[in-house]
Amino acid sequence: MKKAPRKHRITLLLNEKEQRALDRFCDRYGVSNRSRLIREVLMRSILQKIESDQPTLFD
Repeated sequence: MKKAPRKHRITLLLNEKEQRALDRFCDRYGVSNRSRLIREVLMRSILQKIESDQPTLFD
């Protein structure tokens, strides 16, 4: 499966506490690609929310 090129950029600002938490997480779990980590966590959260908002058969 061919990957779609990423051509849309977003900018994310963190405060000091958030930056330290991200640094600590990446160091502890050996994360070398922060962009990939943030993208995957963000998209997983978005998709879970969209899925949970869908009506179900027994609602």
